[in-house]
Amino acid sequence: MSDTNFKFSNSVVGLPLFCVLFLWVVYWLQIRFDFDFYRYGIYPRDLLGLRGVLFSPFIHENLDHLYNNSIPLVILLAAMQFFYPKQTFGVIGYGILFSGLITWVVGRENFHIGASGLIYVLVSFIFFKGIQTKYYRLVALSLTVILLYGGMIWYVFPDVDQSISWEGHLAGLITGFVLTLFYKAPEYAKPIVYDWQRPDFDPSNDPFMRHFDEDGNFVTFFHEEEEKQEEYFFSSHPVNYIITKKEEQEEQEEQEEI
Repeated sequence: MSDTNFKFSNSVVGLPLFCVLFLWVVYWLQIRFDFDFYRYGIYPRDLLGLRGVLFSPFIHENLDHLYNNSIPLVILLAAMQFFYPKQTFGVIGYGILFSGLITWVVGRENFHIGASGLIYVLVSFIFFKGIQTKYYRLVALSLTVILLYGGMIWYVFPDVDQSISWEGHLAGLITGFVLTLFYKAPEYAKPIVYDWQRPDFDPSNDPFMRHFDEDGNFVTFFHEEEEKQEEYFFSSHPVNYIITKKEEQEEQEEQEEI
């Protein structure tokens, strides 16, 4: 059964592929021309390090780092574009900006690079927004995201892996939740199955419901056409009916013919 609330478009596939392809092009430029892009990452509490708020999501350390971020980005961006098309670009833009600023404030004095902060923004937004809407399809999406990426929650703690930017992960998780409070999703109503579930339903115009009174008791009534027919055959003069058996009537008709 199709759901008119969600419609597939080319951007559902095009947006995530374009974003991931752009990351791979940046990494190719980095290794092909030996560019030192690391210094464009977020360096906390340094004015020059603020430029990393915009540039750090596009910079990766090695192929493993880029590969581990590419697959989640494709899946999560496709889910965002299909289920939250009007909020997608706002979540991406503000997610990169605010998660980067939080990382700049609370992060360790080191360069923080990679798109993992944006991934945490998307996971957080999709999960919490689906729970908030209470719409069964979006709740199912939230549970699916947790099933796939629920283990990522451990990487927001500092003692799990010192080689990763847990500050960026935590900033993305917080940013995604905060964005769910600002971006309102439509009020998804349950599909109408019966006529009496419609808001404009009038029981007085329904042939079946008219057989019940205000207390729910069944009431028998005649239609207007039946009442008119009774009035048409009504007579004020007395009418005498003579009832005879069929055999007697046939004998009488034979005698009359003779």
